[in-house]
Amino acid sequence: MKITDLLTEQTVKLELSSISKSNVIQELVNTLDSAGKLEDKRKFEEAILAREAQSTTGIGEGIAIPHAKTNAVKTPAIAFGRSKQGVDYEALDGQPSHLFFMIAASEGANNAHLETLSRLSSMLMDVDFRNKLVRATSKSEIINLIDYKEKELFQEEVVEVNVTSTGIILAVTACPTGIAHTYMAADALKNKAKELGFTVKVETNGSSGVKNELTAEDIDSAVGIIVAADKHVDMERFHGKRIIQVPVAQAIRKPEELLVKASKGDGTVYTGTDKSSAKTEGVKERSGFYKHLMNGVSNMLPFVVGGGILIAISFMFGIEAFDPSHPDYHWFAEALMTIGGGNAFGLMIPVLAGFIALSIADRPGLAAGMVGGLIAATGEAGFLGGIIAGFLAGYIVLGLKYALKGLPASLEGIKPVLLYPLFGIFITGMMMLWLVTPLKAFNNGLTSWLGGLGSGNLVFLGLLLGAMMAIDMGGPINKAAFTFGIAMIDAGNFAPHAAIMAAGMVPPLGLALATTLFKKKFNKQEREAGKTCYVMGATFITEGAIPFAAADPLRVIPSLVVGSAVSGALVMLFGIGLPAPHGGIFVIPIVTGSIALYVLAIAIGTVITALMVGLLKKQATA
Repeated sequence: MKITDLLTEQTVKLELSSISKSNVIQELVNTLDSAGKLEDKRKFEEAILAREAQSTTGIGEGIAIPHAKTNAVKTPAIAFGRSKQGVDYEALDGQPSHLFFMIAASEGANNAHLETLSRLSSMLMDVDFRNKLVRATSKSEIINLIDYKEKELFQEEVVEVNVTSTGIILAVTACPTGIAHTYMAADALKNKAKELGFTVKVETNGSSGVKNELTAEDIDSAVGIIVAADKHVDMERFHGKRIIQVPVAQAIRKPEELLVKASKGDGTVYTGTDKSSAKTEGVKERSGFYKHLMNGVSNMLPFVVGGGILIAISFMFGIEAFDPSHPDYHWFAEALMTIGGGNAFGLMIPVLAGFIALSIADRPGLAAGMVGGLIAATGEAGFLGGIIAGFLAGYIVLGLKYALKGLPASLEGIKPVLLYPLFGIFITGMMMLWLVTPLKAFNNGLTSWLGGLGSGNLVFLGLLLGAMMAIDMGGPINKAAFTFGIAMIDAGNFAPHAAIMAAGMVPPLGLALATTLFKKKFNKQEREAGKTCYVMGATFITEGAIPFAAADPLRVIPSLVVGSAVSGALVMLFGIGLPAPHGGIFVIPIVTGSIALYVLAIAIGTVITALMVGLLKKQATA
């Protein structure tokens, strides 16, 4: 498949009218939608913005490649847009972007589609080709230039380049979506290696899977290894080798610097610990406790959401309809409770602990973490027990790696399959068996304390949880409140999470209402975005407020916090509970207490936010 099968004159914008990053994204999304390439325009734009939130796709040199792989795409396609004056796209080199390629990959895109998209990334590394695109005077000329360049560049693909006496340099490239940056980084390294006369082999971890996988023989003979990745890759195979670990964008921008370092053996020896080669150069990113905890929480959430909503549906037959001895018993309610509560909820603490341990110690930590988490779950140690089990298991396995590093090389192969799981599970298990009793007592005490709080204290708790949901809209503070709410559901106290969900719905709903009531305070694009916020707020997607907060944080964020805090406090004051961890308006019918008062609490918070935004914001200039 050729690039021009995906990029047609219908999806080319010869001159973009947009002058900001958000507007460029909207204009290109609209182009794809007008061409009939999208199933759901709003959902696709959300996927693009979510990718941008991970790291900018403005890769520098005047190029930006926003991209997403989602079921909101009907037909895989590419939209091209050009801005001769340039747009501040938050590019890695700080310079304006002129050429924009928006890649829309469908959820079921096959390897042929994904490989075709990766070709585009390679072609854009050519300065002369980029200049021709800037000078092109018609859509047909753009298409012809791309078609000609593709034929010229990909008549013969090279995986490895000239062998020299410096030895082989290995590299692994990976980005979160695995469409553009993964392959651009690989091509930048290969092209620069060819120019410098180095031998290089690059493994790509893209959407179509691992390609050109590094073998044990490759790793044994490597003089240096570059890991340019923004997502988890298998690091255990590099134990004892010198690693240079950087974000994927660094390989695109500074391939020569990385290759020269690797050829000199300047990397850090990988030992499987956070203090070894896990030092990532040239990037500011969260690490340590937060990184490991969020790895556990993000992998646990599908169990929480899916299982929690099944439990909530079972309550619609009656709060105790799942109990065969109760007069309201219904077999389907029992089945829902068994699947959602007995199994999905039963797995969430082991999964939480397992993936915390995986983040700390790679794959050898997973088994010990899962077992420790299961002990915490069955011993009623709750979420706190799961978190402790995960960190215990992770650092115990790291300790084992250090303790066993002196074993003969002939035993290297049995460490990950026998020694790490055997001793890791045993030590973690023994410690968790000792810890579950005090942890259970602590959880019971916390639940009793919450149950015994007076109305004033409950209102303060709701106020605090509500503010936490709005302060960073999906960040660590928001996630801390959300995780606390889930823990309380697990403990049988449904009130805190009712406040959390109501407060989490308020920011996007409040902004949506503000764009409706105070139209002159927002430009056209913001008013359009406000419409989508109605949907995002109704479905408990707090992140819908982020673009507005980022554009005007000093006025918007305080408005969000006040509205959400009031909403959370009112829910607690009204004595409302919610047994489902997610779902927005779809789970409101199963709240315990007054549905009308729950809706009122959300509405009051929404109106407060909208009024504050309307009063504080200045009139839009465009």
